[in-house]
Amino acid sequence: MAADQRPKADTLALRQRLISSSCRLFFPEDPVKIVRAQGQYMYDEQGAEYIDCISNVAHVGHCHPLVVQAAHEQNQVLNTNSRYLHDNIVDYAQRLSETLPEQLCVFYFLNSGGSYCTSGIPDLSCSHISSWKARTAHVEPHLLLLRTVRPKGFGASALATGLGTRVAVLLPHPHSGAWPTLPGHLTCSLSLAQFGGSPVSCAVGLAVLNVLEKEQLQDHATSVGSFLMQLLGQQKIKHPIVGDVRGVGLFIGVDLIKDEATRTPATEEAAYLVSRLKENYVLLSTDGPGRNILKFKPPMCFSLDNARQVVAKLDAILTDMEEKVRSCETLRLQP
Repeated sequence: MAADQRPKADTLALRQRLISSSCRLFFPEDPVKIVRAQGQYMYDEQGAEYIDCISNVAHVGHCHPLVVQAAHEQNQVLNTNSRYLHDNIVDYAQRLSETLPEQLCVFYFLNSGGSYCTSGIPDLSCSHISSWKARTAHVEPHLLLLRTVRPKGFGASALATGLGTRVAVLLPHPHSGAWPTLPGHLTCSLSLAQFGGSPVSCAVGLAVLNVLEKEQLQDHATSVGSFLMQLLGQQKIKHPIVGDVRGVGLFIGVDLIKDEATRTPATEEAAYLVSRLKENYVLLSTDGPGRNILKFKPPMCFSLDNARQVVAKLDAILTDMEEKVRSCETLRLQP
């Protein structure tokens, strides 16, 4: 297969001609051509290995053999929409319900967060899905339900779990514990998610749940995430451009600021930093209204050694920026 791949420049030229510009590329100035992935690692067409700190949807890691096997076996038999009776969708819903509070007992499976916004589910605003991204530096634990710990006392929001399909749910407010008021029934006839809840999607979801339990990835994410938070906290002390570090489990936001008085978003510096990290074989993205939040959301198999490697490279680049770039006040301050 590798011998048949076209050159990266040809792929980029075809994409620019054939694919809408609204489908944005990571690192648009010098995009990475990824040809395969395994676990928490991605590989380009030259075979270079990158630590993936972006792909949270691949919860248990890229191309996990049990997940791949489940998708392959079900694809050989049937894949259609959820308007037919099939055991996979009810088995998956039952397994999910066993991990959730008693009040969360009815499921509506969708293709994506975008599908949720057009699903016709009443009393739920699309801002629940979009606005959390703008608060990456203030990560709320209810958004990390199946990435970290079992859901007890988490807050109200729409949740996209990424377990092979998307799951829209409401959770209680984190402080009051009050549940949102919903009508007695939900009428979801305005749209049909063709592959949300499909036999293959649910087979994949069931396999992911099995791997989560078998490999104890929730506990792993909590432990490694705590360690990563500690390392990033040390960077906050060392580098004034790091305005704050917040997160839960393996979902962490690092706020980069131009100055400590007004906390102006360090947008350009954040873009420069993730570009430099990419050159050092770490894939990381930015988010927030100012695109100044470094957003860590790796697969749950991300390891302690990965955390050390990533933060060491982050530290080296920030030190270099303080010595050579000095483009904002916080890069010129001595801690």
